Order: sequence, then C-alpha cells, then structure tokens
Amino acid sequence: MRIRKKKWAVPELDACNFFVKEPRSYRGKWNTLFKSNSPLHLELGCGKGTFAGRFALDHPNINLIAIDIKNDMLGVARRNISSMFEENGKAVENVMLVAQNVEQIDALFSSEDKIDRIYINFCNPWPRGKHKKRRLTYPKKLVMYRDFLTDGGEIHFKTDDDELFTESLEYFKIAGFDVTYITYDLHNSDVTYNIVTEHENMFSQMGIKIKYCIAKKSVLPQNYLELIKELKVNNDNNDN
Repeated sequence: MRIRKKKWAVPELDACNFFVKEPRSYRGKWNTLFKSNSPLHLELGCGKGTFAGRFALDHPNINLIAIDIKNDMLGVARRNISSMFEENGKAVENVMLVAQNVEQIDALFSSEDKIDRIYINFCNPWPRGKHKKRRLTYPKKLVMYRDFLTDGGEIHFKTDDDELFTESLEYFKIAGFDVTYITYDLHNSDVTYNIVTEHENMFSQMGIKIKYCIAKKSVLPQNYLELIKELKVNNDNNDN
C-alpha cells in the first residue's frame, strides 16, 4: 500500500510505548516486552493497524507483534490502535508495532520466540514471474518463518487475488505446511470470527470475493530445494 510522507509519524512513534525502537535486540526474548507471558502471534504487513487493534482488543490473553516496513504506515497504525483502545477504556498492553522488512525477519525472531500464529492479510500479489519471490507467502519466506513458528503453528492468510491465493496453496505444500482450512468466499463461509480490514471492505464492495486459508506447520519435504528450483524456472518462463 502506498502512503504519503507523514512528518509526524516518526516523532509520534518515538514517543509511543508500544513501538519497538530496537527490535533486533529482542530476538529470542520477545515476550519480555509484554506485561503477561501470553502466547505470541505475529502480523506481517500490518498496514494501518485495523486488524492488529481489533484483534488485540478481542484477545487480551494473546500478545501480538505487528510489523510493517514503513514508518509512515506505522504512524497511522499507532493512531488507529490508540484510538480503538481509548474508545474501549483500555491501555495498549498486548500489541507491539515494529518497523522491519520481512526479507530480514530472521534477524528479529529465533526458535526461542515460539510464535504460535502468523497473520498475512492482503499482501502485495507481485504478479510478474520474476517478482513472485517477493511475496510474503513464497516458499523461501515460509521456510524462514518455520524457524520461529511453533510445531503445529499456523499461518492465517487472506487475499483478494485469485492467482496469489492459488499459487500460495502450492507454496504452503512446498514449504511443509498442511492447508487445514480453505474458502474462496470468506464472507459466505462458516468462519465465525473475521476482522474486516480496510482493504477487505474495499474489495468486497467491488464484488471481489475474499479468499482465506489456514496452513499448519508440518514436515518440510526432503526434496524442498528441488521444488524451489522448479518453481523458479516456471516463474522465469512465465515472463518470457
């Protein structure tokens, strides 16, 4: 998502008690940042913080780390989350905002962090073959997440993009995840808990069905490297 430069974002984040200024120093000990030693969840690409704020309010016994690459976006997320908690008469204690490029997310987390669940909501689809490796669901990234995702831990993935969703289902298999739930029309499914984000509402109003799946960490295939090479060749050929 593109966002205009916001001069107030960095100063407000610096003064924010739920923005992590030196996140790499917490690698392996993220739960020490929170008041309670609760299960850790992670949102990749939190955008304006709509999902993070609502989820944190609804689940006070879960600690959520919300990551985005842009400080300008995180500044908006800070304001939104603060407003949501203030409206409910609560202090922000179970969500932390982090500025980080997901490409280097292994610099932030280790197996000691024991993340139980990862949320990926409406990430960039990167449709061109040579750019698909940038997708947050690309196998190499999924394997990177495996290091800090608990055994049996889950990835919850939502998107409006048909191609991204279909190919991500294959990515999960390559990276050793079992897809335990899938729907191609989330709003007409049997899912009982769903936070409608800004993007989700926009796409739904356009008549685009929301795709959603849950992928559970399982065993990494022995031929993983071969599958990755084959995937790269196919992506390169699609650009020719």
